[in-house]
Amino acid sequence: MQINRLSVKAVEAQTKPGLYADGLGLYLQVAKGGAKSWIFRYMLAGRPRKMGLGSVNTVSLKLARERAGEARLKLLDADDPIEKRKAERLEKLAASATALSFKEAAEAYIKAHRSGWKNIKHAGQWKATLEAYAYPVFGELAVGRVDVALVLKALEAIWTTKPETATRVRGRIESILDWATARGYRHGDNPARWRGHLDKLLPARSKVAKVKHHAALPYAEVGAFVADVRKMEGNSPKALEFAILTATRTGEVVGARWPEIDLDNALWIIPGDRMKAGKEHRVPLSDRAIEILKALPREKGNEFVFIGDKKGQPLSNMALLMTLRRMDHDDLTTHGFRSTFRDWAAEQTAYPNELLEMALAHTVSDKTEAAYRRGDMFDKRRRLMDDWTVYCSMAPGSGQVVPIRGVSQ
Repeated sequence: MQINRLSVKAVEAQTKPGLYADGLGLYLQVAKGGAKSWIFRYMLAGRPRKMGLGSVNTVSLKLARERAGEARLKLLDADDPIEKRKAERLEKLAASATALSFKEAAEAYIKAHRSGWKNIKHAGQWKATLEAYAYPVFGELAVGRVDVALVLKALEAIWTTKPETATRVRGRIESILDWATARGYRHGDNPARWRGHLDKLLPARSKVAKVKHHAALPYAEVGAFVADVRKMEGNSPKALEFAILTATRTGEVVGARWPEIDLDNALWIIPGDRMKAGKEHRVPLSDRAIEILKALPREKGNEFVFIGDKKGQPLSNMALLMTLRRMDHDDLTTHGFRSTFRDWAAEQTAYPNELLEMALAHTVSDKTEAAYRRGDMFDKRRRLMDDWTVYCSMAPGSGQVVPIRGVSQ
């Protein structure tokens, strides 16, 4: 039996329509229009069969012989090469139908969790960090193919220069890959997992950058500072003083709305969707805090307490920080005054630690909160905030003393 009868030149030169044997079932087929293709002919269960192997323009003589050889091997296993190829193609199509790129998985994850995120900016932050650091490396790759090497490639460039951002990116990648696993788009361990995995490959965040705490003013200096704030004009200084006196966060202050304020009962109720812990927070308002509120300008149709320059909008989150800069206090943050309050209360009063944590809207145990809610927790917190306001209003060097309270009062 002759094999390899054809040559490359013979294939190129042949133009007459017909079948031209190469041997072992491989044929060159020339159509009437001149198109050339490869055919593998064989017998199965007494029936002749013909299997196309591709166009001559795409499949070379050498590759055609290899494909014919593969088909013959299938015949040895009693498999029909044509049916086997159909099954393989269907399997690939099914796999591609369920394939999902990492970017598509990320978008699906964000969409699924968006309604559960209390901060509306959260989804935007996820999208921005992934677009900047993950998508360029493996965004278009199937989520099932994301491995340790790819995750490291995305993280290593920023791990030492932007440790906080890198930590968030890693956590977001891990969450998306976990979601993809739960949905059946990938299998195996999560390559972005930190504990027992990436912590062996990357230095701990504490090793590459010192943790930056919110800069806080020593409480002994708060009286002089507040006195300077009161000399300033505008809504931003008033908002800053209000934030100090209520020991609340910047976002809670600039986002405050008049319906949350009960001037008659000196009470500010911040809804849970604006709180970090997701729980409603009641804030007792001192006389000075009420005085600040009553002096604020109102804008028709605008519910915000501290209105900004843009019509219908509140002060921006940067407004209070800019006030600190105008006072040449670039070293301070608004959030830091919560630490100032906490230090003062711990060192200068006898109020219980749990009460101080609740005044700061920190999470405490359910048992602790239940115990305080049964009693006069809010009344004690009102006395605490009144004492803090008195302390903040002391003129420097006045010699005034706020009595230590909080034990039995």
